[in-house]
Amino acid sequence: MNPIKVLLADDHDVVRKGMKMLLEDEEGVLVIGEAADGAEAIEKVKALMPDVVILDLTMPKMTGIEAAAVISQEYPSVRILIFSMHNNREYIINSVENGASGYLLKDTGKDELLRALSVVSEGRKYFPPEISEVIIDELLAKNLSGGAPVESKPIFQKITPKERQILDLIVQGYNSREIADKLFLSIRTVDNHRANMMKKTKAKNTADLVKMAIQ
Repeated sequence: MNPIKVLLADDHDVVRKGMKMLLEDEEGVLVIGEAADGAEAIEKVKALMPDVVILDLTMPKMTGIEAAAVISQEYPSVRILIFSMHNNREYIINSVENGASGYLLKDTGKDELLRALSVVSEGRKYFPPEISEVIIDELLAKNLSGGAPVESKPIFQKITPKERQILDLIVQGYNSREIADKLFLSIRTVDNHRANMMKKTKAKNTADLVKMAIQ
């Protein structure tokens, strides 16, 4: 299996070097370049075509969000993983709306960073548990339901907050094992919640459940 080719973009040299040292010993990851600002990140993406660019938000010349917008538009096969110290609604939503596939905070551990790289390199989304359910719901509302408030949908009035959190992840394409790992639950617990949601909503299968959530 080919390693995940990664470009590191951060205006702090110490951060870039630290991340490079963290990743270079991993067999499944190959750091192929670095950039010190958003404009340079775009140039490096064009020249190197990484699988994933790990992008800081607050950089000179061009912000990470501005760079993400250009990269996602011009190089759609390149996945964008935001790596930021900012844990607030505006930054997260703007990042996703401009093409980011994932969002990690800079105090993230190595295991979660590697998990996020693996997930986004496969074309899926990755948001860590620190991001509140309110933020996830708002992202889903904007991207999957055309702006209609999630809370107004009948399905969300029938299920518990934990079931709602699991359903959000099902809609994003995660399977039971991945949801269990992400929420620190057993697979059996996830499957039980899934079964309970189907019973409460009278959904025939998981596809029917997802349809209720996004329509």
